[in-house]
Amino acid sequence: MSGHSKWHNIKLRKGKADAQRGARFTKLSKEIILAAKSGSPDPDANYRLKMAVEKAREQNMPQENIKRAITRGSGASGEREIEEIRYEGYGPHGIAVILDAATDNRNRTAGELRFLFSKHGGTLGETGSVGWMFEPVGVLEIEVEGREEDALTEAVLVDGVIDLEYDDPIALVYTQPTRLSIAREALVAARIKVTSLYLGMRAKTKVTLEGAQLREALEFLDALDEHEDAQRLFGNLDLSEAALEALA
Repeated sequence: MSGHSKWHNIKLRKGKADAQRGARFTKLSKEIILAAKSGSPDPDANYRLKMAVEKAREQNMPQENIKRAITRGSGASGEREIEEIRYEGYGPHGIAVILDAATDNRNRTAGELRFLFSKHGGTLGETGSVGWMFEPVGVLEIEVEGREEDALTEAVLVDGVIDLEYDDPIALVYTQPTRLSIAREALVAARIKVTSLYLGMRAKTKVTLEGAQLREALEFLDALDEHEDAQRLFGNLDLSEAALEALA
């Protein structure tokens, strides 16, 4: 969503992002499983897997957990398969959301998400119900490392990049979907630290909320983001700095 990096960084500063160790490890494990499933089980030959493993190590996940997740992703563990599923719907006050989830039980996940949508005054829809309001993009999460917005904007204007969403310590670089890997290579060559990359969705138009309505929308987004099967969340809520500061 517009302002997604600001929302993410506020959660980090408040210690809300994956606050529980077990929940954090579960999400990290699923990302490793999906990365290993999508390509080679060798991190050196699978960049998505390499980044997932590096992120897990930064979060102090035990090496045994990492190995187990890679084995499961490669299909050698005999455990139930983890699959990626996209859910779409409307949250409170008409905000549109797309949630990419990873689950080994799609019926359970769908039921739990339907309950969360309903609890917060929203509706879980069918595939395509809100997807038409978004466009596919490549997304690179990068570390700002003290750079001012103008300097960082100039540094990330490489082949394939279409926009920068600036915030500190993590900023988002949006690319053309087919140029994601090329843009990553150019940013790494420019000595910009890329902490994650993925294909995502970006809203074509945005919804602005204030006061109690914004608070209710953020509570809903938090509830979705904190679900154990949630991997990535996209929405059309415009999180302006002024509106967020008013809630602080």
